[in-house]
Amino acid sequence: MTITPHSKATKIDLFSLATPQMRTFHLTWIAFFLCFFGWFGIAPLMVYVREELSLTKAQIGNIIIASVAITIFMRLFIGWLCDKIGPRIAYTFLLTLGSIPVMSIGFADSYLSFLLLRLAIGAIGASFVITQYHTSVMFAPNIIGTANATTAGWGNLGGGVTQMVMPIIFGFFVAFGFTTGVSWRLAMIVPGIALFCMGIIYYFGTQDTPGGNFKDIKEAYPTFHGAKKNSLSNFLLVMKDVRVWFLFLAYGACFGIELTINNIAALYYVDQFKLEPATAGLIAGLFGLMNLFARTLGGAFGDRFGIKWGLRGRVVWLSMVLAGEGLCLILFSQMNTLILAISSMIIFSLFVQMSEGATFSVVPFINKKAIGAVSGIVGAGGNAGAVSAGFLFRGDLSYQNALLIIGLTVSVAAFFTLLIRFSHEEEKEVGDELDRILPPKQNEKEPSFVAAT
Repeated sequence: MTITPHSKATKIDLFSLATPQMRTFHLTWIAFFLCFFGWFGIAPLMVYVREELSLTKAQIGNIIIASVAITIFMRLFIGWLCDKIGPRIAYTFLLTLGSIPVMSIGFADSYLSFLLLRLAIGAIGASFVITQYHTSVMFAPNIIGTANATTAGWGNLGGGVTQMVMPIIFGFFVAFGFTTGVSWRLAMIVPGIALFCMGIIYYFGTQDTPGGNFKDIKEAYPTFHGAKKNSLSNFLLVMKDVRVWFLFLAYGACFGIELTINNIAALYYVDQFKLEPATAGLIAGLFGLMNLFARTLGGAFGDRFGIKWGLRGRVVWLSMVLAGEGLCLILFSQMNTLILAISSMIIFSLFVQMSEGATFSVVPFINKKAIGAVSGIVGAGGNAGAVSAGFLFRGDLSYQNALLIIGLTVSVAAFFTLLIRFSHEEEKEVGDELDRILPPKQNEKEPSFVAAT
């Protein structure tokens, strides 16, 4: 096999597993999908946990924060680790070790023990960084936004499916005569086993880059940046880049809000509209189901804007959909009729996930020598946003007012993304690469956006 880290795929051959690029494509989204089952599997069952452990609203708020807080630090660490040892081994470790607290949460018998295990489970959320890193090194600039958005979106789909499936698994155990207190504990064993098995599959089914694993490439190409000792210096260089922090803010305003909705949606519909937990879970699941196509749309349009208007075009598209998200969330927060609440939530979800896809159509172009570090920091922004939003649900503020405040904040964040700039050299480098891989007609650009940089 010819070992080269640069032979990236220029198209997504969706129904093929013949190439390492497409095997990675499918295994990354499946792994991330299962991580959502472990990460948020307990969320639609919180009605029963709240009753059994006598949890207060403040304690539930703390649990929501705990579920996403540790992921901030884990995403930073995992991003650096991907640059250091490669995504294949990093994902294997995260999946197998992450399965332990998922299965162990069934042993929680108090608020404190449940809180600590919920905190530990949050580490699984770092899987997103590996998913984005792995597809970023496998696909070329003309399709990278679509590939990143689709793998992440189909993985995020697990957040919606979880809301629907976990109550069914819970009901399965209840049907066999177990109490509700025992059933929610047994239900969490299912995603834990799935995570462990997926860790083994990922190790044997993927490779780090199109040309092989980091170890092989390092031996054949000493200049390859992966697995080098300077990965820490690259990480520090990324931290000094202000564009990374604008993307950190943008991702906090979209993925952070998705995490928040995943945590509170079922409780919101139970408390606000007096629905049964199973019905509330089904409705809450509609929010995540939009990931089936919405995040892909965000990345695909990011690619189209990028081909036509350069890297600046990707940034403008991100700002547009983020502004749409903020306005739709404000609308959702004011709905007092069930059918209108559901309808506005679905439209809001469309913009949330398009914003996420748009964000990671920009990320791979910030620093190509430290994609893991950039992905880790920006990914951590999502969890930082979720933690910040979580504090609004701890006190006396109603859920509706909390959502209104978040919507206004997202609208403001949309304008900050327009401050992201790329140099003429960065634009030219990507343009030259597109010239090599695209037919002349498909690669026609509007010069105005490029000149604006």
